[in-house]
Amino acid sequence: MKTGTVESVRLDKWLWAARFFKTRSLATQEIDKGRVQVNGQVAKPARELHPGDIVELRQGPVSRAIHVRGLSNMRGSAPVAQALYEETPESVARREEAARQRRDTPEPSLAIEQGRPTKRNRRQLADWNRWSASTDPD
Repeated sequence: MKTGTVESVRLDKWLWAARFFKTRSLATQEIDKGRVQVNGQVAKPARELHPGDIVELRQGPVSRAIHVRGLSNMRGSAPVAQALYEETPESVARREEAARQRRDTPEPSLAIEQGRPTKRNRRQLADWNRWSASTDPD
């Protein structure tokens, strides 16, 4: 590294500085889980990142492809962090499609009309079963 300008920076530090993860340790954990690739290869947290590299990362259900534009060792404001990268058009389209699908898909829990019966409901069911008409001539 030169003094004053940054030629390369650790991957975990860059992901933290670009505000993809709240802490460096979270970035390191995601990298260790294999959820981050650099130029198509699984990366390690200490991997040196250079301008022009393509970083692919998974955040939740959505994967993103990021083109590295700038490097920083320090976490700055959101506009400064957004200047460090550019998301590829394919990645933006995939992310928007996933968001549209989540919006259009009904929530499974809304299909359940009621939950477990309450104590009162169980008593009513027991009474109904006890006094229901039967066809046995006993």
